[in-house]
Amino acid sequence: MLKNVAAVLLDGVHPFELGVVCEVFGLDRSDEGLPVYDFAIASAEGPTLDTHVPGFTVSTPHGLDRLDEADLVVVPAGDTYAVRDYPPELLDALCRAVERGARVLSVCSGVFVLGAAGLLDGRRCAVHWHHAEALARQYPRAIVEPDVLYVDEDPVITSAGTAAGIDACLHLVRKEHGPEVANAIARRMVVPPHRDGGQAQFIERPLPRSRYDTVGEVLVWMQQHLDEEVTVEQLAARAHMSPRTFARRFQQETGTTPYRWILRQRVLLAQELLEATDETMDAIAGRAGFGNAAALRHQFVRSLGTTPQAYRRTFRGPRAA
Repeated sequence: MLKNVAAVLLDGVHPFELGVVCEVFGLDRSDEGLPVYDFAIASAEGPTLDTHVPGFTVSTPHGLDRLDEADLVVVPAGDTYAVRDYPPELLDALCRAVERGARVLSVCSGVFVLGAAGLLDGRRCAVHWHHAEALARQYPRAIVEPDVLYVDEDPVITSAGTAAGIDACLHLVRKEHGPEVANAIARRMVVPPHRDGGQAQFIERPLPRSRYDTVGEVLVWMQQHLDEEVTVEQLAARAHMSPRTFARRFQQETGTTPYRWILRQRVLLAQELLEATDETMDAIAGRAGFGNAAALRHQFVRSLGTTPQAYRRTFRGPRAA
């Protein structure tokens, strides 16, 4: 179980990306019944670090030894991370963490630190599209996926830009503690509870501000009618668009197709029902829009690599089985 988290910093760290990690793992939300992590910020280059914002420094009493007890080590983004050298002691500490069973997670350009440690060799990885070519050039053994939000190659998790870092952190919370915990943290942060890692980054797809999020109302309707079978033509009619325009706009604004979006939302709803209710598999399948238990099982295994029954046992214990 994820309990101990350390964010490791270098000179030039980006405060916003560091803030993402602190917001997900560093706040005490025990009054809401949410997990409390033993969270610390560690430095790889002395007790006081410069950020990429002039006059903004970060101080911490923790050095690299703090990483030795962490279940998760997070490397936020930093200025010049794509072109600088890293302390060998930091790279060794990251490798030791993975070897003893801990996870490492990078936000944006923090992935270059993982590459220098050899942790990307033979693994798929995500990075902000701006750095994709440089990452592939510097670490040719890495399998760079430049269009996705994040990649989970457990125990190495990599993410693209700032918002994708939030997605990756919440993905890990969901993986460790289930959808209710991840959704509760997302609500506090006022961010979407889940975006698939395979969704596309928003690269060179400018939309006029007045036309942005034109499928937003349809998304709300889809979320409220997951138990209904709908077609692209029906959704397009609700959005007052042609099916072709709707499909294109949906891809632009969500990074995925209507079918993949609604399928993922149905799986998420099934997860929540498996955790929070004693309903039968057929009842859950009906409420989540899968129709029957066999279809639910098929899509659940395909999406999560486990069966609904096994998932319920994991998150609710033997009693629920």
